Amino acid sequence: MVKQERAARTRQALIRAAAEVFAEEGFALASLSMISRRAGVSNGALHFHFESKKALADVVQMEAAAAVTRMTDRAETADGALQVLVDATHGLMSRLADDNIVRAGFELCGDPARGDGVDLRRQWQHWIENILGRAEQEGLLADGVSPDSAAPAIVAATVGFEVLGFRDPEWLSEQKIIRFWELLLPRLAGGEA
Repeated sequence: MVKQERAARTRQALIRAAAEVFAEEGFALASLSMISRRAGVSNGALHFHFESKKALADVVQMEAAAAVTRMTDRAETADGALQVLVDATHGLMSRLADDNIVRAGFELCGDPARGDGVDLRRQWQHWIENILGRAEQEGLLADGVSPDSAAPAIVAATVGFEVLGFRDPEWLSEQKIIRFWELLLPRLAGGEA
């Protein structure tokens, strides 16, 4: 049992270290030796758990996708789809600011050297489209606003915050997101909302 616990801790340390290195260096420049050194384990231990850098990146992206899903699920407890959307946006920006795995997952999906893998930006886009569809069904959208017209603006803005926040954390601040919603919500929300 002790060996299994130690193996699980080593695996998690490697995933966290890989997330840090991928977020800092990008996929192409990240090396397995950088990751193992950051995790404080040998290259052999890394290769015991992960056969390649791609396999490690896949796990980072899958864990990031799971974290985003947990975050949007938590937001679903709010009253009304528009409040869910606002809360999830705040949650995502907070995760991007504080969680290396989520930040690396988004960074990897935009890295041309990475190629395929979980596309967190597309996952986020689909979630926004779905929640706006729910807002429409609940009668919360303003006249003339449809999910198809609102989703591109919200996706573009939030992904923009994510990209800009990579170099300047101020873009991920609660105040920036509050100002964004203060500008957008009056146009998006109907009288009932």
